[in-house]
Amino acid sequence: MKSVAILGASKDRAKFGNKSLRAHLAAGYEVLPIHPKEAEIEGLATYPNLGALPHPVERISVYLPPPVALALLPEIARAGAREVWFNPGAADPAVLAEARRLGVAAIDGCSIVDLGLSPSEFP
Repeated sequence: MKSVAILGASKDRAKFGNKSLRAHLAAGYEVLPIHPKEAEIEGLATYPNLGALPHPVERISVYLPPPVALALLPEIARAGAREVWFNPGAADPAVLAEARRLGVAAIDGCSIVDLGLSPSEFP
């Protein structure tokens, strides 16, 4: 089963960090939400950071403001995901440049659309 960590997962169903979680579930992914304070989101246990994950993930989908994403890039790089999606709002040029400098397989785009889905399908 494919796996994804959602950085910026949210309990708020209107936020893209929640829509992405639901979209990846619908696409058959094992979803591991990352949130430093919540215990669960959409019935899934959360993890406080990438280092707390029980196993490596193939994909990381980032829904964080650029300054927060930039600060987390060393942790993202250590996670070793095959692809890291910097979604609209997180895909700042400085973040992408530093991610690539650290060897992160950074992708500038919407991970929901990459699944062949639309965020509007997850109200």
